[in-house]
Formats: sequence, C-alpha cells, structure tokens
Amino acid sequence: MDSLEYRRGRSGRPLARAKAKLKREGSNLCWRCGGAIDMQLTAVAPNHADAWTLDHLTPLSQGGSALDPANHREAHRRCNSARGNRADSAPAQQVNSRNW
Repeated sequence: MDSLEYRRGRSGRPLARAKAKLKREGSNLCWRCGGAIDMQLTAVAPNHADAWTLDHLTPLSQGGSALDPANHREAHRRCNSARGNRADSAPAQQVNSRNW
C-alpha cells in the first residue's frame, strides 16, 4: 500500500460511514478485553480511555484495509492504544505465574 492510499484510508467520508454503522449496529463490547463500551461516555468525551474506537484487526501500517468491514473491530481507546500496530489477532490473555 503506498503512502497516499494509507493516508486516504484513515479519514474521509467512507471511513466515517463505516464507523457510524459499526457504532449503530455493533455489540458495543471491546474485542480486546471483552468489557462493555459506554456509548454515552463516547458521545461526551471521545478521548476518554474507556471511549469507543474503531480498531483494525490488521493494522493499516501492516497493510490492512481501512474500509473493509471484516477488518473492523470495536475497542476501548485504551485497549486500542495498548495494542499499537501489532497484528496479533487474539485478545490479550491474562498470564498466571503458576499453573494451579
């Protein structure tokens, strides 16, 4: 993907429509931690750590499609930020120090 295509995928009307559809029709559950996403918080404080964000299963920087609905996931802002641009598809697992 060239840099122009990468930049186009991150903004614009088609992506805004895809986000709106996912907000409207999605489960409002974070795919990373499984927690509920407070949509009222998202409306008043979109930059809050627990606000809704669109996460890409395959990050755009790794060649993922910005507009493909199969690449879209709902996530808390903190979960999306913590993941960064890693392409791991499995949610973070809690690690135990011992097997009981």
